Amino acid sequence: MSKEESALKKVCIICAKGNIEDVYATLVMANGAVMEGIEAKVFFTFFGLDAITKKQMNRLHTSTVGNPAMRMPGGLPFPTLLGAIPGVEAGVSAMMKSQMEALDIPPVDEFLEMITAGGGEIYACKLAMDMFKLTKEDLWDEVSAVLTVGDFYGMCGGDNTQIIFT
Repeated sequence: MSKEESALKKVCIICAKGNIEDVYATLVMANGAVMEGIEAKVFFTFFGLDAITKKQMNRLHTSTVGNPAMRMPGGLPFPTLLGAIPGVEAGVSAMMKSQMEALDIPPVDEFLEMITAGGGEIYACKLAMDMFKLTKEDLWDEVSAVLTVGDFYGMCGGDNTQIIFT
């Protein structure tokens, strides 16, 4: 098999969490795919819907409780109990957003625009929409459709396709 025959042609990314770190992992991978000429389809489900809900998309927070990778300045582990103190999560989130801004990482809505401008497609999960009583009007305007997971998987078939769950 030649290198061209084995090259990745499509990624289907599922985002199920609504915290900064998981949403941005999804956005970075989707944007990277479209920039490399790889077809990208992104499915937001459960709390990941916050990333494409107009009221929430630019108000995401980082996870401070139960995040074993969270570190304090100097590299010490971040004590889980600190995350329960009022205002700590907001402060950590503000710090993370500030660091991202310093690196010129765009806010969620701009990142989504970059992905769709490059040919990527954004989808919302019907089950999660029903659970959270959301309508298509609650979503970012460029969401392609509200689909069942089966419909999304149906779009993800074919050779040289990778499904990624964040």
